[in-house]
Amino acid sequence: MESKEFGNVLVIGNSGVGKSTLINAVIGTEEAATGRGSEGTTKDLKIYPAEEIGLRLVDTAGFEPSYLKKRKIIHDVQKWSRKSISEEDHTINVIWFCVDGTSSKLFGDTIKSLMKATSLWKSVPIIVVITKSYSVPEREENIRMVRAIFEKQKKAGENLRDIIPVVASTYVLNEDAFAAPSGIPELIEKTINLLPEGKKAAVNDVNAYKLQRRRIMSQSVVGAATTAGVVVGAVPIPFPDAFILSPTEIAEVNAISSIYGIKKDDKSREFINTIIQVGTVSAVARTAISALKAIPGVNIAASAANAVIAGGIIAAIGEGSIYAFEQVYLGKKSLDDIDWVRKLMESKLTKGFLEKLTRVLEEVADGADKEQIASIIRKIFTKW
Repeated sequence: MESKEFGNVLVIGNSGVGKSTLINAVIGTEEAATGRGSEGTTKDLKIYPAEEIGLRLVDTAGFEPSYLKKRKIIHDVQKWSRKSISEEDHTINVIWFCVDGTSSKLFGDTIKSLMKATSLWKSVPIIVVITKSYSVPEREENIRMVRAIFEKQKKAGENLRDIIPVVASTYVLNEDAFAAPSGIPELIEKTINLLPEGKKAAVNDVNAYKLQRRRIMSQSVVGAATTAGVVVGAVPIPFPDAFILSPTEIAEVNAISSIYGIKKDDKSREFINTIIQVGTVSAVARTAISALKAIPGVNIAASAANAVIAGGIIAAIGEGSIYAFEQVYLGKKSLDDIDWVRKLMESKLTKGFLEKLTRVLEEVADGADKEQIASIIRKIFTKW
């Protein structure tokens, strides 16, 4: 990417809304500390660059109920902001105002604190980021709630440019359901569009970055699903004859399809169903178990072997799904290419599949727990 000035994005909101998790999702690392507790994790103003797309994220400590803590946050932002008078590099170009999607209230005084902290910029565009937006049906209701409150705050209302629900990292509801990461590519695109012309990244850079974010988000789904597969696979029942992984497979594939923006219609359902049908547990597992029994030197408890096979199936289906949906997203394949996706998934569960399972079994130590098993599976099966 050619040299250009950074666009500065102020990330602000109440303590505990997930600002640091959001920043990590955007920059693609775990640099921003995250945690749980009565106080926010970010204690001071911190800067996180996303160099590929020319953004600098300015992370603030969360607004706390304490008046003194609110004053400190406002003071820190204003102090950094004042440098913009003599240093162009410190000008705030966009504000991400983060609100918790799991909360039923957004207090007006928080918006007032936001406006006071950013008072040097009377017309800086604001994007409200609804974090932890796990419930799809509640998203429209939350958007209406946010818009109504901003309309009551004249200055904030005039600066509001968009409201974007976001899930920054995969949220596991249970082994059958995942709240897939969402909203990050849309947030990046909207933010860059709001920057001054001299600070906008090239379109190709932005597109490549958004594709990378989709891959990373999909990988987090595969990781969560693989762990779920390990858990449900380690059961004392005739594993080859059970369809116990089907709900996990369906949840995984649907989550990845949503990350790549695949619309739910008859074509996508047939495409997704083909992926699931190829990965039917009874057929794949029966072949895998029979083959593994014939391999010399593999000596592992039956429950652990089942867990490895189940996790391996889920990981292989996930990796195949990422590739398939990415090809559709890029326009290289279409949802009509049913034969292609069937052959793709069959190759994922035949060619090299038993070799990878064997490598996993060789690395799984006696007494390994589900997280350790899942970690080994992800390491061996993950392509990206």
